[in-house]
Amino acid sequence: MKPKDVALQGILPGKISVFHPEISETADMVEVIVKPDDVVAICDKLRNDADLEFDYLLCLCVVDYVEHLQIVYHLYSTTHKHKLVLKISVPPEEPKVKSVISIWPSSDWFERESHDLFGVLFDGHPDMSPLLLYDGFEGYPGLKSFDFHDYTEW
Repeated sequence: MKPKDVALQGILPGKISVFHPEISETADMVEVIVKPDDVVAICDKLRNDADLEFDYLLCLCVVDYVEHLQIVYHLYSTTHKHKLVLKISVPPEEPKVKSVISIWPSSDWFERESHDLFGVLFDGHPDMSPLLLYDGFEGYPGLKSFDFHDYTEW
């Protein structure tokens, strides 16, 4: 990890301890895992705390681990030049989490894409209409359980 990310590792636990996160490090960034109910509050803290200022949502994606879906937020601070990965897990039978569109407006299309491909419902999102798939498309092709053999071209 770069020195700025090591510095982040030092201050982050004190800033977000109220959320009881799991904090670890990868080869090049800090990784934080929190409960789905805390996503808006921790994202607000990460965005607005002067020592953190994660003002740029690089990417929001979903990973299907079959037993759970993991929603992954890749964050960057243009002020402090540090990055962080925030992860939450939701059950595949009810993939629902609160939207972070009020914190990072750029999450709009990321959340819509995640809904199209994985069925994750982002509660509070103003427009969950399909982004990639046509209206009436059945199923979620990003899920490992999606049967591509039964799919026919329209």
